[in-house]
Amino acid sequence: MTHPYLPHLDSFGSVELHYAELNDFENNCYVIVDTTTGSALIVDAADAAPYVLRLLDTANEAALAASRPEVQPVGILTTHKHPDHWQALAEVKESLGVPTIAGAADAPEIPVATDTLVAHGDTISVGELRLDVIGLRGHTDGSVALAITVPGQAPRLITGDSLFPGGIGNTWDDSERYEQLLTDCVERLFRRYPDETVFYPGHGLPSTLGKERGFLNRWRLLGGLAAENPAKDAYSPS
Repeated sequence: MTHPYLPHLDSFGSVELHYAELNDFENNCYVIVDTTTGSALIVDAADAAPYVLRLLDTANEAALAASRPEVQPVGILTTHKHPDHWQALAEVKESLGVPTIAGAADAPEIPVATDTLVAHGDTISVGELRLDVIGLRGHTDGSVALAITVPGQAPRLITGDSLFPGGIGNTWDDSERYEQLLTDCVERLFRRYPDETVFYPGHGLPSTLGKERGFLNRWRLLGGLAAENPAKDAYSPS
């Protein structure tokens, strides 16, 4: 990388979310830690295996400094099939010996065998945490996001390349894919989670759903879709 490796931390409730950019394409890797048990999930071993492992070491150093259980990885999730999100997957899996996880529709095109297939509505256990799997079709057919919900804390989402600050992911001028991705983001993210929800994309900086919600009609118009009554896009807890 031409810029330094710089890990970041988001700590909330019983969770630590460690993350860092791994290359000049700003590919992010995330380590979700259940601080109660030390169990951890790696999300997108995108590049530079030494940096992925260093991020795991950083999480473990934080645990030891706080006299918490040692961090123990339990799996590696790949958010989607594009190569910039799995280039270090084989090396990291070999080093850690943990199972790989990916969306069922994308797994056949990830060259490291997927041990656990997931789809929209599934959950992944990380210690005492239960992470919700959210399918976001359009960027790829099997793209998945993760929701981390802890009582009393703003939810966190890891959205891969499906949602970024300023818009949805690339659908290569395919109008059907654009509509599918925007629809999934609206129905499965914006209407399901409150404004304070923080989302972490596959590249670049995080944002909140509240900062982006007011742009949904602009995104529709950019894709040649009709605008909707903004009230329909509001958070509606089930």
